[in-house]
This record gives sequence, C-alpha cells and structure tokens, in this order.
Amino acid sequence: MHSESVIIGKETELVKVSNKRLYLAFKRVIDILFGIVGIIIMIPLAFMIKAVSIFNRDYNSIFFKQQRIGKDGKLFTMYKFRTMVPNADQVLEELMKSDKQFRKEYSENKKVKNDPRITKLGKILRRSSLDEIPQFINVFKGDMSLIGNRPYLPREKEDMGSYYKEIIKTKPGITGYWQTSGRKNASFKSRLKLESKYSNNYNLKTDVKIFFKTFGAIFHGHGAAE
Repeated sequence: MHSESVIIGKETELVKVSNKRLYLAFKRVIDILFGIVGIIIMIPLAFMIKAVSIFNRDYNSIFFKQQRIGKDGKLFTMYKFRTMVPNADQVLEELMKSDKQFRKEYSENKKVKNDPRITKLGKILRRSSLDEIPQFINVFKGDMSLIGNRPYLPREKEDMGSYYKEIIKTKPGITGYWQTSGRKNASFKSRLKLESKYSNNYNLKTDVKIFFKTFGAIFHGHGAAE
C-alpha cells in the first residue's frame, strides 16, 4: 500500500509538472502573438504622439527606457511612451528633498496621486494606458509577459523585503493581479502581498480573468499598469 501511494504521488506530481509546462508554452505563444500585434499598433501611434509633442514644442524622445527587475531577478530594459518631463529622475530627487508631503506619499506608495512631473499629453496616455504599448516589444522579446506582476525598479528591491523572492518567480507583465484588483490606490506593501499571491498561484484560469478585467480597468480610466 505504501509503495502504491508513493507511485500515485509521483504520477500526480508528473502530471502537475506537465500541465505547468503546457501552460507556460501556451502563455509564451500568446505573448508572441500579442507582442506582434502590439508592435504593429505602436508604429502609427508613435508618429501621432511625436506630432503632438512637436506641436507642444517638446522635441525630446517620445520613448522612455528604464532598467526593471525581471524573472529570477534579471535586469532588463523596459520601454514605454514618455509621460513625464525629460529629466524626471532629477526632478524626483529635488522633490524628495524639498517637498515633505511628496516625500511621504512617494515613500509609502512609490508613486504620488498628482505627480507634477507628468506632462499634459502624459496624463492622457496614462489614463488610456497607451503609454504601455511599447512594452509589447518586451513581451515579444520574452522579458515580460502579457499577464504578470508589476516590473519593479532596482531601487525598490530593498523595500520589497521578503516579497522579492516570491515576485521574481514569474515574468513581470503589462497588466496583472494588482492592477485589476480594484485597489489601484493600495500601499506599496499591499501591492506586494497581492502580487506574491499571484506568483504562488498563477495559472491559465487566473490569467484569463485578469485579461478580461483589464478592459474594465481601462474603460473606467484607471489604466492597466504602473
């Protein structure tokens, strides 16, 4: 009886591993397909954004590149349409030093509700989630997935604490569990709890739910990702 239960246990484990491999393979195929479609959409959109930027006398690059933490802690370059002033990092440092309320809100949430660094065009792009479109390049390359956790900044690693090892189990995504949870204003720690939950329970059913919830988030003007 004992040997039979061991065999059954091993067979069950093999089925689980096989199912997970199939799920991950299917997920990658979907990512490639959506990556191609996203890049095709991005090209004419980029021309329109550039035209509006020039009209507003903003001659800087419309693209924004930044190092983010990927699966297993590997760093990668993430692409977005720029929604902030060109020297956003420098302005952030100055605001953290000079504005006590800004420093408090950013320290707690890693973002601020009314960020003065965001441009007028940037507000529109964020509200509609169009700023995320270049991330389909990352999805196509395999750095990111359509569904996953937030792509965290290297400087946030220390603040992630014990959640870090949980979150890097999966690829970061354009949209995910936290973004569609209805808790967009949750604290940084609350976000980490939600995303570690996804990392430990992600599957096809969960991804499908997140995918369709994303449309609701965009429709209500909350955006899809951060």
